[in-house]
This record gives sequence, C-alpha cells and structure tokens, in this order.
Amino acid sequence: MPKQYTHVIWDFNGTILDDIDLGIDSVNHMLQKRGLPTIESVAHYRRIMRFPIIDYYRDLGFDLENEDYYSVLAPEWVALYMAGEESCGMMAGVVETLQALRERGIPQIMLSASNRDQLLYQLGRLGIEDYFDEILGLDNIFAKSKTKLAEDFMQRNPEAVPLCIGDTDHDAALAKLIGADVLLYTGGHQDLERLSACGCPIIDQIPQILEWMA
Repeated sequence: MPKQYTHVIWDFNGTILDDIDLGIDSVNHMLQKRGLPTIESVAHYRRIMRFPIIDYYRDLGFDLENEDYYSVLAPEWVALYMAGEESCGMMAGVVETLQALRERGIPQIMLSASNRDQLLYQLGRLGIEDYFDEILGLDNIFAKSKTKLAEDFMQRNPEAVPLCIGDTDHDAALAKLIGADVLLYTGGHQDLERLSACGCPIIDQIPQILEWMA
C-alpha cells in the first residue's frame, strides 16, 4: 500500500543509468587480456554479479594474489568504463519519474558507490543533477559500500522516512540497515532470482515508483 515517504533515495548505476552492457564489455576486455573465460550474456552477468565487487572479480577468475584489486584491477576497469561512458543513456521513464516526484515536493537523494566526482560528471552529462537535493558518492573508485553514506544521511535527517530505489541486494541490505523501505528494479545489474531472495517489493519499470508514493 502507498506510504507517506519524506524522501526518495536513488541508486545510480543500473537504476538510473543503463550501463549494464558497458560494465560487461569492460570486464570482458580485462578477462580476454588475461586469457580467462568471458561473460557470455546479460543474463549470465546478472546471475553472477555480486557484492563486494572484489568477490565478483575473484569468481570471474582474476588472480588477486598477483594482481591487486585496488591498485591494478579496479583502476583498469574504471578507465575502460569511463572511455565508453558516454554511450550509456538512462533507463526508460527515469526523467518522467524524477519530474513527477519533484512536482510532489519530495526531496530526492542520489546515493551511489561510485566516485563522487565521476558521479557528478555523469549526472551533469545526463542533465539531471538538478533533480537531487543531495548527491552522495564515495571518495574513491573501489565501489566497496555506500552504507556509511546512508547512515550519515539518516543521522543528519533523523525524522526522514525514505523509500530507497535500487537494483541489487546491496541496496536491499542498505535499506534494511537504515530502517527504510526499498523497491528493487529488475532491469539492472542482478537477476530476478537474486532480487526475490531479498524479500522486498520488486518493480519492472521505473515509473512504478510513483504507485508506491502516497
């Protein structure tokens, strides 16, 4: 049933930004370079992608003993990703939903495990940065966790009743930690089976968010 939420907290990659193909292409380039099996399809990717990202890299066969994730693999992936970033558009219905929430007077927060400078650049390129009352990202490129950012937001806004929007089980865990509801979007980086295991409401289209807002 609709609930009176005070804020919407958005994830970025895979929720607002449609970067699934680019993410696969970037890691496949790295795998091919090392003679490792590549990700065969979007369905394959969504089935195996998990957090923390370092464990996903280990699952793919990267030799983390000889190639450090933090100093070698993560910077290599980010360079490949950013080289192709301008090819990525937004998920269907994002702008309409952002606008509808703005018209309802609901503050919108961008909360991402991306580097904040990179995030600001991408939001600016898409022309949607002004929809967000706060833009919260990490100070590094390692995509470890955005949990601390969420906890800090709630400490600054103790009366907030936020609805989180994301596409992964990490978003579900984050919402649970801060006592928030969450909607999980099936068009992002993880498959329906993994999302369903979270026990949270699931949406197939971004504008369905509006149905959950009182």
